Amino acid sequence: MENEPEYYKKVRVGISHGDYNGIGYEVIMKTFQDLRMFDFCIPILYGSSKLASYYKKIIPAINYNFNSIRSVDQAMDNRLNIINIYNEEAKVDMGESTELAGQLAFEALEAATQDLGHGIDVLVTAPINKDNIQSDNFRFPGHTEYLASKFGKGKELMILSSNLMRIAVATGHIPLKEVAPSITQELLLDKLEIFEKSLLIDFGFRKAKIAVLGLNPHAGDNGLLGKEELEVIIPAIEAAKDKGMLVFGPFPADGFFGSGDYQKFDGVLAMYHDQGLLPFKALSFEDGVNFTAGLNIVRTSPDHGTGYNIAGKNLAEPDSFRAALLLAIDIFRKRSEWDDISANPLAFSNFDNVPDASIQDLGVIEDNDLLLP
Repeated sequence: MENEPEYYKKVRVGISHGDYNGIGYEVIMKTFQDLRMFDFCIPILYGSSKLASYYKKIIPAINYNFNSIRSVDQAMDNRLNIINIYNEEAKVDMGESTELAGQLAFEALEAATQDLGHGIDVLVTAPINKDNIQSDNFRFPGHTEYLASKFGKGKELMILSSNLMRIAVATGHIPLKEVAPSITQELLLDKLEIFEKSLLIDFGFRKAKIAVLGLNPHAGDNGLLGKEELEVIIPAIEAAKDKGMLVFGPFPADGFFGSGDYQKFDGVLAMYHDQGLLPFKALSFEDGVNFTAGLNIVRTSPDHGTGYNIAGKNLAEPDSFRAALLLAIDIFRKRSEWDDISANPLAFSNFDNVPDASIQDLGVIEDNDLLLP
């Protein structure tokens, strides 16, 4: 349809293949085994058609065709398009970390990133090995920091999203001993502002309620077990409230998740990586998605790693990768809606009239196991 809104068009999804000795190719290819996925996106895999063919042979259920292309403008509808970032034979050492796998993981990520916003709309990253990808070109603890260096360092926020919850982390991939000195009132207020904005624009919450976890056991027990809550976290919460945000806490992490209180909030801000990711993965491993918020690009990934222990055994489930792809598409569409609202505020003076272009409501996919978080 001519001049149709961006949120009704098929989204062009760039996919970096990750560590090819892991389960990346398996979960990618199993995701598109459900041919309905092609109804609302055009996938472009940055990897190797030879590697894809190799994995197709060991995963009997895969019965669709690939389309090898040189650039994104050649991508075809209803096909898994593959841009070859390596044209030679790549030795597969299933379940092992190798130098070549790390090199090609970086080259796929770099190529996809260069096309992001220039031919592809969103990026979905398959898992990398954070050790073997290190080189003179990649000195980052993970995807989040790499993308932040290109699209806005200091503005990024790691959000883990699922059907049950959305958890953000104030400090990301840093050693535990550096967490407490890194947590400042300014940092927390910045992260809360990014979080609230993402919950509004990317997830569609009109006025998000955010819970903040404490740093110390029992949230410090009024200073008995640590003073960070009294001196840093509570002042940050109060400053956020002064800005009109619905922020509550700090809550002791163990009781907060053990009692199910996380279900009362639209988002949860954890103080450090494992404080947020441990309960998230325990409760939402199958449909969990890692989303890099705060940037002007959309990037998601499954919440699992390379899965070396099950690589090549046809045991990997595609649920998390599929959820990552669906969430990337949904966020892209919600941002397009928001851009329309910003450009034409009078046309959407009542939020009830805002077009809802989320995948669930487009009627493309109906099975519950394919719905977005």
